[in-house]
Amino acid sequence: MTSFDYRGKVVIVTGVGRPGQIGHEVALAFARAGAQLVLCDVNATGVAERAKEFQSLGFDVRPAAGDLTEPDVARLAVETAVRNYGRLDALINIAGGLTTYGPIGDATVKAFDREIGINLKTTVMMSQAAIDELAKTHGSIVNVASIAYFQPTPNMAIYAAAKAGVAGFTRSLAAELESRAVRVNAIAPAMVRTPENVDAAGADATYVEMSHITDGIMFLASPAAEAINGLVLPISRGAV
Repeated sequence: MTSFDYRGKVVIVTGVGRPGQIGHEVALAFARAGAQLVLCDVNATGVAERAKEFQSLGFDVRPAAGDLTEPDVARLAVETAVRNYGRLDALINIAGGLTTYGPIGDATVKAFDREIGINLKTTVMMSQAAIDELAKTHGSIVNVASIAYFQPTPNMAIYAAAKAGVAGFTRSLAAELESRAVRVNAIAPAMVRTPENVDAAGADATYVEMSHITDGIMFLASPAAEAINGLVLPISRGAV
């Protein structure tokens, strides 16, 4: 894992409710690098447990639970950062996931709305809520798209549509916010080695390691990437 210095920086990370998943591990990496954090998730119990875990390790974090597809909830998360820490330097939009797998003919409107909501709408609402504060610090947004944006895969059309939306939103917002000195980038990972993925796909599948994800996100959010804007970065072991 690469060493980054985020001392004095304030970072919001979404999707941190479940231990061992991407949001949890990315938040831990930022905390270890010295950042003060707001941890967000729709799972109030999970985000409270993660906050207690981080605080027990000596990290300075605040929880913000709620449905991030709701604009008022997204604004509350940003207000939590500003009220407790006085600023916001980075927004890391990880909330989402693959919940609909199968032929498109079997997909329901409810499944479609859920997939778009948790992956794309959360990203849009959180970004909208954070823009003004990030402009004050010349901050950064890092979103999570998917290799499915680049690589067509059967039975994943709705998920691919949601993540393609994240990718397109990333590039357009980067152009929109360039004049305000807010950078917007995304990673597009292949399957990441998490406990849930190993249970589903087996230990011998090809995985991207969690350290690759944390390094990619922390790099894009850092001053080292100050000339990078509007990038959707595949993290895929060369699959794309």
